[in-house]
Amino acid sequence: MANHPRYAIYYTARPDSALDRFGAVLLGYDAHSGEDLSFPDGLPLDWRELTRDPRKYGFHATLKAPIALADGKAEAQLAAACELFADLARPVPVIQPVVDSISGFIAVIPGERSADLDLLAAQATRAFDSFRAPLSPEDRARRSPEALTPRQRDYLDRWGYPYVFEEFRFHMTLTGRLPAERREPIVAMLRSRFSTTGIGPIAIDAIALCRQDNANSRFRVIGRWQLRD
Repeated sequence: MANHPRYAIYYTARPDSALDRFGAVLLGYDAHSGEDLSFPDGLPLDWRELTRDPRKYGFHATLKAPIALADGKAEAQLAAACELFADLARPVPVIQPVVDSISGFIAVIPGERSADLDLLAAQATRAFDSFRAPLSPEDRARRSPEALTPRQRDYLDRWGYPYVFEEFRFHMTLTGRLPAERREPIVAMLRSRFSTTGIGPIAIDAIALCRQDNANSRFRVIGRWQLRD
């Protein structure tokens, strides 16, 4: 990966909300403040390693996957586009969050699929694509296109990310990909912790612009906008 900033459009929970705190302390990183956080007691001894990959991105759900800016595009322009996008009238999705395994990792996901949420993600995929620099051969190879379905490969080549439109699954990641034998006990443990938070239905009511300064740094929220109802 080249040593230049990357940007992503994420859903992030409101800073210091119960959902934000639940995910941030489990990852050991607050993407709003950029600070490291202490893990809570009672986690597996190798928890830092199990959460190494998602800690790089912070607690979030992807709406537009990380991109390098296209030639002629600037961060200020992308931020302005985020503000305009948030001001468009659309249904604000509401989900009942649950903890479950998805593609081998553990995440907070909707208990049921939401058409409003799928619409929001599809709109974000299209709205911000003009800011995206083409994938380099190295970045494309990093997505392991040989392991993707034909439709996913088409989406990778057209949109820079294979999991868009029908392939989109809203998820707020809590762990890296786990061996099969570890998933069930960790899901049970995280569900138990989640049940104590009192978190009920949540509105996916904001978008966040996040920046990764270079390949070795973490993503951090640099702007957050409430969606117009």
